[in-house]
Amino acid sequence: MVPRTSGTILWEPENVGAQAAAAELGERIYWNASTREDDINGQIALVDRIRLGSHRGLVLAPDHSLALITPVRRALANGLPIVIVGSPLPIPAGDNLTYVLNDEQEGGRLAAVRVAELVHGQGQIALIGVNPDIAGVVLRANSLELNLTALYPKVHIVVRRMGTFNFEHEQEGAEEVLKENPDLDVIVALTSTSTRGAISSIESEHPSRLVRVIGFDPDTIAFDNASLDSVIVQNTRKMGDQAVRLIHARLGGQRFAASVMLQPILVTRQNFRDPVLREMLYTRWRPGAADLKRSEAP
Repeated sequence: MVPRTSGTILWEPENVGAQAAAAELGERIYWNASTREDDINGQIALVDRIRLGSHRGLVLAPDHSLALITPVRRALANGLPIVIVGSPLPIPAGDNLTYVLNDEQEGGRLAAVRVAELVHGQGQIALIGVNPDIAGVVLRANSLELNLTALYPKVHIVVRRMGTFNFEHEQEGAEEVLKENPDLDVIVALTSTSTRGAISSIESEHPSRLVRVIGFDPDTIAFDNASLDSVIVQNTRKMGDQAVRLIHARLGGQRFAASVMLQPILVTRQNFRDPVLREMLYTRWRPGAADLKRSEAP
């Protein structure tokens, strides 16, 4: 299993879900990832290592929609069953390729509704972190814009800023947005990096301004930042569970779905302590005595 990065509240729950499913099914999980989401070459190298190893399948959350096409196709050519999770690649599902995806259309809709609630149906917002290298991020941005146009015509997107996984870049970008738009009401940050950049910029340079941030894919969920209103979170724990089950079914000759779509969740100060939500976001796997241990790295 290769998540987009390691050590975050976004992808560690995937490990928890995968380990639980693997223990039930008699499989073992090798889990590895770069510590940076922008380490595309590192992820490619890791996929190639797994392709040449003795693994029974690969679960991948791609760091780049185009750069991972070739290594994934090489792995498929070797007969390795692959499940792509989170954001899709421009490769159709087939016998050895399936998808467990986040519903980005719903994520964009949730953000649009939350924006409208915050500004009471009328205001100015900035859309930052539009990363064209991640198909899911582009889909959520487009969905947000379509929903605002159709349902809340008095809510105007005054800035649509491209983004990367570089924190300094996103922080500087957020600072420019705040300086150039004194009447801004809300920032919608489409990635974890742009979310951190927006919060950091507001709190360090504009602490007295009432600009709320709606983030996506957070590194952590802690509402100790006054500017953070809410975050929209993927259910990566269920992604991990479903991905392991899909590969197990494929290897066993059973019927399986070509694609599974999972719903994101809006997390606010009011609901983030909900037990069901906390379980979904749990990041530590605690195997029981009968559970299989994690396999050694190749």
